[in-house]
Amino acid sequence: MTLLSATALNALLGSRRVLRDVSLSLAAGHLVALVGPNGAGKTTLLRALAGLIPSDGEIRIGGDALASLPLRERAKRFAYLPQGHLVHWPLPARDIVALGRYPHGATDPARLSPKDMEAVLRAMQAVDVTEFSDRRVTELSGGERSRVALARVLAVEAPVILADEPTASLDPRHQIDVMQKLRNVADTGVLVIVVTHDLGLAARFADHVLVLSEGRLAAQGTPDAALSESVLASVFRVSAYRAEFQREAVIVPWADV
Repeated sequence: MTLLSATALNALLGSRRVLRDVSLSLAAGHLVALVGPNGAGKTTLLRALAGLIPSDGEIRIGGDALASLPLRERAKRFAYLPQGHLVHWPLPARDIVALGRYPHGATDPARLSPKDMEAVLRAMQAVDVTEFSDRRVTELSGGERSRVALARVLAVEAPVILADEPTASLDPRHQIDVMQKLRNVADTGVLVIVVTHDLGLAARFADHVLVLSEGRLAAQGTPDAALSESVLASVFRVSAYRAEFQREAVIVPWADV
């Protein structure tokens, strides 16, 4: 069943139209890769789906019109991970993760209810950051901070996770680790939408791929269909090497076309 849908979605940034008549229908339990060239409108689409920026058209979440939901209810239904993992406060990692409970009324990380404490612990365990609980997040490495940021998102326990380039600036090991953890979350019934420039990660981990080009959906479907040779040539201007390894798809962009 459809969990999140958009119909004829349009969005402006200033006077420039960034999204053009985007329509989609996504189900729970899927990891969806949102790909496209620089400037295609990927971040704008994520933010529009969560109601973080104004847009025209209709967005529905769990059968409800997004526009009809109060802000706190939207914050319970969408967990948003922006680009960069920037943290400017020298707070313990546990307190950063506890910020994910704010939509549920937990305004003070030092005074969590037992339910909120359990949610924070589950989130930290899911991404293996419990050892950082008492360390200041500003003292962690980039990869460690990225995992703490992901734990904060998981602590919301929202039915939809929107992750904007969560693997950017990470080494290959941590890229795979983050995508595997998001795949695991999707397998629990959560809808996970991930913006990525790595077509190989998209092909390997996603059930469904959205290809955005100049604000329009150029293709969508399974990785094989959405990342076909014709789509890669027309949207990304590349050809690709394709193979299978350990029963998983391999796509490596190879040359200009």
